[in-house]
Amino acid sequence: MKKFNVWSFHISWIVLVIGIPILIIFSELFKTPSDTWQHIYETLLADYVVNTIFLVLGVSILTLVFGVSSAWIIATTNLPFKRAFEWLLIIPIAIPSYINGIAYAGLLDYAGPIRTFLRSINSDNYYFDIANAWGVIFVMSSVLFPYVYITARSAFINQSGRLLEASRSLGSSSFRSFYKIALPIARPAIVSGLMLVIMEVLNDYGTVKYYGVTTFTTGIFRSWLSMGDLQSAVYLSSMLMGVVFLSIMIERLQRGKAKYESKSKTELNLRNDTGLKLWLKVGICLVPIILGFIIPLLQLLYWAFFSIEKIITSEFINFGINSFLLAGGAAVIIVSISVLLNYSTRIQQSKFWTGISKISILGYSVPGAVIAVGIMVIIIGIDRSLISWLENSFDIKIKLLITGSIGALLYAYLVRYFAVGFGPIEAGFKKIPLSLNQAASSLGSGPLKNLFKINLPLLKTSILSALILVFVDVMKELPLTLILRPFNFETLATIAFQYANDEMAPESAPASLLIILIGMIPVILLNRLMASDETSS
Repeated sequence: MKKFNVWSFHISWIVLVIGIPILIIFSELFKTPSDTWQHIYETLLADYVVNTIFLVLGVSILTLVFGVSSAWIIATTNLPFKRAFEWLLIIPIAIPSYINGIAYAGLLDYAGPIRTFLRSINSDNYYFDIANAWGVIFVMSSVLFPYVYITARSAFINQSGRLLEASRSLGSSSFRSFYKIALPIARPAIVSGLMLVIMEVLNDYGTVKYYGVTTFTTGIFRSWLSMGDLQSAVYLSSMLMGVVFLSIMIERLQRGKAKYESKSKTELNLRNDTGLKLWLKVGICLVPIILGFIIPLLQLLYWAFFSIEKIITSEFINFGINSFLLAGGAAVIIVSISVLLNYSTRIQQSKFWTGISKISILGYSVPGAVIAVGIMVIIIGIDRSLISWLENSFDIKIKLLITGSIGALLYAYLVRYFAVGFGPIEAGFKKIPLSLNQAASSLGSGPLKNLFKINLPLLKTSILSALILVFVDVMKELPLTLILRPFNFETLATIAFQYANDEMAPESAPASLLIILIGMIPVILLNRLMASDETSS
């Protein structure tokens, strides 16, 4: 470890600031639980545990089915309109789960098109009730499967074609070759995508709340916002964090030291299927696209057609401005600190400080509601200290409670989405030869001058990518914003959810469509990056 200097200081304060809300959650566990916690423990906790585990397992299975099957077909088969399929299979990720849930609930509602049609043919007794845990699994899986599809497709494409050809030459069927060879080799990549899916399921509040399914996240909201008991929210948050970290540990342990990689990178020979087999594969790829993007988009467009004139007012424009300013501010803060942290570790050239810096990205694995509770503990602590100081200094009695602020929101976004900005910046720095900085230093150029004159110009693409990714994630964020926003402060995400929660789903469509439109930007960038990677390989 190199001596402690200004660059070590930068690494230390960044990691500490980002880690404080999580440390707060752990520290609060040592306090005596409240009477409300006893009620939650005896009557509600079992439902939270069972429902959360059920949703995680159900969504995991369905996303694996959608993601792995479509990835294998795209990677190994010449399909009609293959380039279009490659892009369309990623695009459902642009729709937040809660917006997808609102769309499907409206589609299958009593006044929706399906029930209306069934009544017209006297068959209204036959319909699917989606407002339950099974419906949540379907709604989430149909927009989260691209996480698995992206990682699985990349793994399949980078496999050696010789292994599969050898398997087929020995008489193995295509399915057996896939199951025995391709799937085990791609397993680490698939599991990494699945872990992102699980994180999203544990973080979700909008979908489960709208469908009436009680989970840890809804319990955290209920404990704090309905019961006014922060301590119970802390206890539930710590248990949810335990589930997250246990999932990560299980994945790491069962992977072990296996690397599952092939040294030979011969290209896969694409299959030229015809007839029924070809169209069956086309159908397998079409199903998740239709379920995860086309159907909810059509429902939202239908609603928007009737509600847009009533909704698009100066107030709605203010909601959009709030969203853009919050997302833009968070993106600038996160990317700026990411550049500083990555550059500090680059200057240090120390495994110790590099390892310390990685702690800062753990916030992405922590559900937003948990981070919000940790920050609320900090805010309330500051409030109480401020009240005590004012009362003692000026001999007055005041009541002050900051339930939310823009600063708290930006801080929460920093903790939650720092990994999103950190990743592209880290990748960008790795592409810059260290010798450039060393050569400049030998000519008398200092570290700061090297950063602004050499590194930042070479990081333009990485910085732009990081800004876009953070911006879009913050635009879609719901749990953090609902808890920490100032009074009467709405964003596109919160207003879309509020309309739907108030039985005004059609009015939520304009805000939802705008969120989806913005969410498609990183999807397009991601597809281009994947295409360029395949070409280079």
